[in-house]
Parts: sequence; C-alpha cells; structure tokens
Amino acid sequence: MTQQQPMRVGIHDIAIATGHHVLELDDLAETLSVDPAKYHVGIGQDAFSVPAADEDIVTMGAAAAQEIIDRHGAEGIRTVLFATESGVDQSKAAGVFVHGLLGLPQNVRVVELKQACYGGTAAVQLALGIVARAPHERVLVIAADVARYDVDTAAEPTQGAGAAAMLIAADPDLIDLEPAAGVFTADVDDFWRPNDRSTALVDGRLSVSAYVNAFVGAWDDLAGQGGPAYDDIARFVHHQPFTKMAIKAHRKLTQHVGVPFDESDLALGFTYNRQTGNTYTASLWIGLAALLDLDDDLGGERIGLFSYGSGSVGELITGIVRPEYQDHRRQGRVRELLAARVPLTVPEYRELHAAGAATSEDVERPRVTAGPFRFAGVRSGARHYERTAQA
Repeated sequence: MTQQQPMRVGIHDIAIATGHHVLELDDLAETLSVDPAKYHVGIGQDAFSVPAADEDIVTMGAAAAQEIIDRHGAEGIRTVLFATESGVDQSKAAGVFVHGLLGLPQNVRVVELKQACYGGTAAVQLALGIVARAPHERVLVIAADVARYDVDTAAEPTQGAGAAAMLIAADPDLIDLEPAAGVFTADVDDFWRPNDRSTALVDGRLSVSAYVNAFVGAWDDLAGQGGPAYDDIARFVHHQPFTKMAIKAHRKLTQHVGVPFDESDLALGFTYNRQTGNTYTASLWIGLAALLDLDDDLGGERIGLFSYGSGSVGELITGIVRPEYQDHRRQGRVRELLAARVPLTVPEYRELHAAGAATSEDVERPRVTAGPFRFAGVRSGARHYERTAQA
C-alpha cells in the first residue's frame, strides 16, 4: 500500500492594488527643509501612496480581489476574510462591501479581522485551516489599509496605502505554506489608534524594539516547533512599517543565531514598499509580491515570512516556492500601477489628509479614481460604493 502524500495548501495567487495618488518624499523633504537622505536612507522610503477622495480600503481591496476573480473565477470561494486596522465601520465588515462589488455568490461567509498590521497573516492562517478541512474550497483573503499619521510628526513620511488579495487553495501555484509557525505576543503600547481618532499614535523607539523582540521571539518559537534552520531559508520577507525597521530586526536575528548579515538578501522584497509606504496588513504581502515578481531563482526554495502587528503580535511562517511559479506571477503589473499614480504637491496631499477621515455625515465624493471601484459617499449615514467605467 503506497503512502499518501501530505496535501499541499498555500498561496495560489496574489494581486496588489494601491491609491490613485503619490507623494514623493523629496517634495516633503523640501517643504520641511530636511535632507532627503533622512527619508531615502534613514527610513528607507522614497514615496507613499495617497488615496483619492473616492478611495478607501474597500475600493483598494476590491480592486486587488477583482484581479484574482478575473483569473480564477469565484467557484469554490465560500469564505472572504478581510484584514484591516483602518476599518470603515465598527460593525459591518469591509469584506461585505467587497462581496457586493465583486458580485460573489450569497453562499459565502465574510468576516473582518483586526490586530494591527498582523491581521493579514491571521487571515491566511484561518484560510489554511478552512482549506485543510475542505480541500475543494478556496478562500479569498484581502488585506487593505490606509496608514495615516498627524502632519508635521516624525511618522508622517511613513504613511501609505495599499491592498493585497490572495487566493488560498490546495495544490497552489505559487507557494506551499509549511505547517510549523513561530508566534510571539507581548502587551506593549508602541502604536495604537483609539476609536475617537482617525490617525494613529506611536512611540517610535518602542515600536522598533517591540518589532525586533517579536521577530527574535517568533524565530525561537519556530525553532521550538521544529522549524527549519536559518541556512535552510533562502529569502526572508518582512512586514515593513518602513524598510529600515526590517533591516534592523533582521540584523538582530543574524546576531542571535550567529550568521553573517547581508542587507542585499532583503532588497528585492523592499522594492514595492519603498514606493507605496506603509500599508499595515498588506505590507508583508506586497513585499512577497515583489520578491515573486523580481526574483527569477526562487523555484523550490524556502522563504521566511515575518508578520508584525503593534501592541504586539508577531508570527514567522515559511513556505516552499513552487517550481513553476514564474508561469503564474504578475510581472510588470505592480510597476504599472505605481507608475500610473498621479503626483500630489505637498499642499494638495495635506488637503486630502485633512478631509480623509471616515465620517457618518452625508457627503458625496468627487469622481477621481482611475480604479475599478469608488467610494461614492455617505447617504442616510450608510457608505455607498459603485463600479466605475474601468470595472
């Protein structure tokens, strides 16, 4: 009797969306009379995406998910998990709006997940469990956020906006995710956003140390769960509040395990994030998309994925890239999206920033976005979304 091979479960496809606008950090540096190197080198960022007045996490999440549906259809999708820390409603899941925009069947469960920037990875783990129990099903995972901080603060240049959508399935085309995971939780006040605020509060120094501690702690737990040795992982991808934070954390890990540190090992995974800025729950997965798009030698290799959510929760998972992954990636698509963004002057960006907070007051939003979906406004206290001519 032949031994049955274990079922492969993982990421079947991944798609990225971002905001209509972009603010170049060179322009912000000029306005604030600071050396641009403070941004390009000091935090490792070049620009950040800014949503148009008729964009938010729903429109970006739906845009990314639409690419998944266009490629694979909706058959077998019985679960939609939407991860965000910039939700638009305290009760209704953002994924329900997306479900309607995409025209998905009614026999679908939809839920929103929250734990700072870690929520997307929590959604992936839940999706893996659903597929392992019901291999004929596929799960649509969406991670979307708008990172907003007060103007004229140290965190302002680390803002951003974007979404990642993933299809989790058995026998995936891109990555087989391995069962062992390293997890770490500590109650830390490094970053939080109370219900009465539209911008986050952050203790920058504590946030960096909390991130580093979570990464090292998750690594130790992964080792305790029988995870791979450091040298058996070909590439790492990190959650990137700003790329320099990931570099600091990885340097600390290499010291912890006693191996040399080479910053170039992380560089490809930073490519898109340096342009989108912080996308919270989507950040890790946008980094993964960059690695898959830009590295031609990943087939059969193991990669490590570190997720961090302030407050704090960290998780380190690993996966094996499928040998045929190059046949299924979206080479050039994200670069096209980034190049198509409309530049903002600093005054224009700050005007959008001031008007960008969620509201329950009735309002009509101007038609701006070139994306497939738009936030039309609030009517009788309820948010309304619609397809655009590009859909």
